[in-house]
Amino acid sequence: MTTRPSTTTAVNRPHRNRNLLLVLLGVLVAAGVAGGAYGLWYILVGPSAPTAVGGAPAIPGGAGVAVPASLDGTWSVATSLGTVDDGTASFVGYRVQEQLVGVGGHTAVGRTTKVTGSLTLAGSVVDNVQITADMTALVSDNDQRDNQLKRQAIQTDNFPTAMFKTIAPIDLGTLPTEGATVHSTATGALSIHGVIKTVTIDLSVQRQGGIIAVAGSLPIVFADWSIDKPNSFSVLSVDDHGTMELHLLFTHA
Repeated sequence: MTTRPSTTTAVNRPHRNRNLLLVLLGVLVAAGVAGGAYGLWYILVGPSAPTAVGGAPAIPGGAGVAVPASLDGTWSVATSLGTVDDGTASFVGYRVQEQLVGVGGHTAVGRTTKVTGSLTLAGSVVDNVQITADMTALVSDNDQRDNQLKRQAIQTDNFPTAMFKTIAPIDLGTLPTEGATVHSTATGALSIHGVIKTVTIDLSVQRQGGIIAVAGSLPIVFADWSIDKPNSFSVLSVDDHGTMELHLLFTHA
């Protein structure tokens, strides 16, 4: 007697696969409804969160700039070197934690590469640092967040720039040798959202050829700068504090 092979598995597999597909689609649709297009985009693509500024500055590879005859003199912010995606360009930005509907915790990162400024160097002493950042050019990984931030929080129509100016010289102790990093602090007047405060920023400084790279960060409590937290239907909550980040490349003027 010949036993007929069972066809149950072959018959049921397409139905089971189709059911799994329907369940997956249902989850994605629910995420889209709960979090809006932002929430669905987050699950399908994921966030683009650049690495936090810290440690040694990131000098772009292959960005060879000749060493000037003398390091003393005026140095200006260079905006044509590096890229913002890998953190090697000159930029000023923010980093803040938020809770998204249907997603959970997420670190929001925004940066502007429209930065101008200069400093003077005499021996190992840095002075007359003046930096201006165009806040209207802040860009994160989501247009909705950018629009809410500019309209509600920073109000860039009324306060389009942020500025920092030192009020005391910065003594590095010694100029960094090629590729080495030294750490220091800069004390100065910081203006954000029309509010000016004296702050001290932790800095890391590195020199490579004719490039001086400076990285730093500063904790920011929004209420101290009269900044309202932005809100959106796709965001459950935003921390009442964040971090201001800067990464600046200087070349001899």
